[in-house]
Amino acid sequence: MTEPVNEPLQTERGCAYHILRYTPNLVRDEWVNIGVLVFDPESGDRRLRLIEEDDEYARVRRLHPQADERVLRGLRDDLEGRFESARGRNGDGSNGGGGNGETLRELLQRWNETLANALQLAPQKGILTADLDAEVDRLYTDHVAVARRATPVGTVGSRGLMRSYCQQVFRQARIWNLIEKRVPIEAFTFPGDPMRLDYGYRRNGTRGFAQTISVTRAAGDAKVLAYTAEKIHGKARFASEFTAVTDVRLNEGDERHCFVRDTLREVGIEPIPLEGFAVWVAKLKPMLQ
Repeated sequence: MTEPVNEPLQTERGCAYHILRYTPNLVRDEWVNIGVLVFDPESGDRRLRLIEEDDEYARVRRLHPQADERVLRGLRDDLEGRFESARGRNGDGSNGGGGNGETLRELLQRWNETLANALQLAPQKGILTADLDAEVDRLYTDHVAVARRATPVGTVGSRGLMRSYCQQVFRQARIWNLIEKRVPIEAFTFPGDPMRLDYGYRRNGTRGFAQTISVTRAAGDAKVLAYTAEKIHGKARFASEFTAVTDVRLNEGDERHCFVRDTLREVGIEPIPLEGFAVWVAKLKPMLQ
C-alpha cells in the first residue's frame, strides 16, 4: 500500500544567494567564507546560515589569528535585526511597496556600503530551488562547512554530519515542512543568547525540541542542553518536551556516556542514538500538527 504524501508539491522558483565573507584585513584581501544568505527576491522569503560549530570557528582562527570571535558570534542577531527593521519600515512585511518602498535588493546593496569592513557579501548568484531550507544547507556545505573526508551518512562525527542525516530522515518521512529549524531560545534564557536548537515541532498542545549532541567530541554539550531545557520548562507558557540525538548509543560501562545520560535525564530529556532516530521519527509523525 502506498503511503500518503503529507508534504505539498513545491515548484521551483528563481532565487538568489550571497556567500558571507569575513575579511579582517582589507589591504591583504584575504577572506574566509562564514555564511550563506538565500532569498526569494519576489516574496522576500529568506534563509540565513552562519558558522556555529567550534571547529568552524577554529578554522577561522587558523586563517585569521586576530579574528574577533565575539563579533562573529553576534553576527546572526545583528543581520536578522537588520532584516526585521527593514520589514517593519515596509509596514506589511513585504519587500516592495509599503513604507518607504525599500526592497530586499536595496537593503543588500546598502549592506555592502554600511556593514563593518570585516564582513562582505560575495557577488550575488542565481539558483532555481523548490526548498530554501535544503538549498541553504547545500550551499553551506559546498562553500562554508569545514571540508571533511567522505564518510557514510550517520557515522560518528560532528553535529553537522548528524543534522544532515536527521534531515534525510525527516524528508523520507515527509514531515520536513512540519519541522522548525534552528529554533532561537533567547526568549527563555537571556537576550543575546546565540544558541539555537536544531529542531522544533508541535504535537497535541505540546511543543517539542530535538538537539543533536556529539558525545564523542563534545559531551559537555549535554550540560548546555540541560540548562536550556530547565529554562524553557520554567518560563514557557506551554508544555514542552526534549529529545537529545546522540552520535553513539550510550553505554552503561562508559563513564562519559553515563555522565551524558544522567545529565539529560535529570531534567527530563530522553537521549536516543542516531541509529534509532528513524524509529523515533516514525513514532512522532502521526502526532504532529
